[in-house]
Amino acid sequence: QVQLVESGGGLAQPGGSLRLSCATSGITFSWYAMGWYRQAPGKQRSLVASITRDSTTKYTDSVKGRFTISRDNAKNTMYLQMNSLKPEDTAVYYCNANFAGNTYWGQGTQVTVSE
Repeated sequence: QVQLVESGGGLAQPGGSLRLSCATSGITFSWYAMGWYRQAPGKQRSLVASITRDSTTKYTDSVKGRFTISRDNAKNTMYLQMNSLKPEDTAVYYCNANFAGNTYWGQGTQVTVSE
């Protein structure tokens, strides 16, 4: 059974930091391209950052220089370090795994940036 479990969300002040984790099981993690998506209320889910099997990374423009995606194949886990958080980063953050047409999602973790 494939499981992607996000953790690390919560409440942060503007300018603060959070680190999200996505722990996976049931897949050969190193084969998979991984990504973080987010969905704010009333908006569509959108890609925040992605990391390929060989750790090539991409970011949406609004988080460049503030967020860092990484992976630890030995721990079957992906991370998103989020610094200099802004209120507009408030959303549910989802972990995604994709390989050979197989796509899996986590259940999401809430990130709220507010005073």
